[in-house]
Amino acid sequence: MATPNNVTPTNCSWWPISALENDAGKSTEGEENQDPTDPALKSQDRLVLYHWTQSFSSQKVRLVIAEKGLPCEERDVSMPLMEHKEPWFMRLNLGEEVPVIIHRDNIISDYNQIIDYMEKNFTGGKGGCVLGETCFPFALAENVTQLIPEPGSLLHSRVLQYRELLDSLPMDAYTHGCILHPELTTDSMIPKYATAEIRRHLANASTELMKLDHDEEPQLSEPYLSKQKKLMAKILEHDNVNYLKKILGELGMVLDQIEAELEKRKLEYQGQKCELWLCGCVFTLADVLLGATLHRLKFLGLSKKYWEDGSRPNLQSFFDRIQKRFAFRKVLGDIHTTLLSAVVPNAFRLVKRKPPSFFGASFLMGSLGGMGYFAYWYLKKKYI
Repeated sequence: MATPNNVTPTNCSWWPISALENDAGKSTEGEENQDPTDPALKSQDRLVLYHWTQSFSSQKVRLVIAEKGLPCEERDVSMPLMEHKEPWFMRLNLGEEVPVIIHRDNIISDYNQIIDYMEKNFTGGKGGCVLGETCFPFALAENVTQLIPEPGSLLHSRVLQYRELLDSLPMDAYTHGCILHPELTTDSMIPKYATAEIRRHLANASTELMKLDHDEEPQLSEPYLSKQKKLMAKILEHDNVNYLKKILGELGMVLDQIEAELEKRKLEYQGQKCELWLCGCVFTLADVLLGATLHRLKFLGLSKKYWEDGSRPNLQSFFDRIQKRFAFRKVLGDIHTTLLSAVVPNAFRLVKRKPPSFFGASFLMGSLGGMGYFAYWYLKKKYI
């Protein structure tokens, strides 16, 4: 059987979806003894996404699903609560990160493979029909949005070009770096008090990983160790302010290129009545990725530096328009409450179960305190 990280989607009939319910604090009572080969389970034609609301890759996948209008069960895997390091999730994604998609007998745990799988299996009239199988109930809806144009067209080559460019941006480095060095940001959505807490948790991350009990799952030890080494290397690199300044300078050059491309679209379609996007008059995957990127940069406090200062008016116009799309409002919501939407569920889920030893009461109190502080900060800024 293929592993979840292979290009070919993994057959997951050995691991019933019902056995994974505890990821979102849901009870598994009455389901624990279900046979994985039970036809009732096998016949469940559903799309299940394991994600975390603040994971950048998860946000992009959720935007794709929302733009296509696909019914999907979303199950939050809390990274602050270290659920992505628990054995039940490691079985799905062998030490990797969210998002993970489960569709029938397939587990797809690589972000790019998820996007390609969604586009291949849920596009146009065929929406969700797999070769040799019958269509799924939600696939009967017609006109599922195509986000990657047909190969051979100019639009297709443009989408691939900007998909590669935008996916190459080191968003994790921007995120960690701006949290650890708030002096480089302006109007960051992350409360100032949180910087010290996040720095402390990041600094202790490798130690906390070692505290996890591997006795019951010795076969997962290697993924845990691999995770620890990668995490420590990232922390050391992202905490280097000179490295952060370097990559932020390179980001500026990328945004200059995108600004120029948006200007080309205006000239290319001059006089035509259509809504212009990055690659043409059609909304594509490139627009999803650019919108998600700008949203994250705004959240980190980099928007005034890169487009709100008037230096890139086409980028500003693009961001204003894409925020009005239904999918973006549904997935990302009001940018001022982004952090609050991540803290609240974690705090209440922590109350409902035994807290992990490495967070305990301090995380709960910090979360609740953070909610109060952030609510006050947001309301003061908006209404006072």
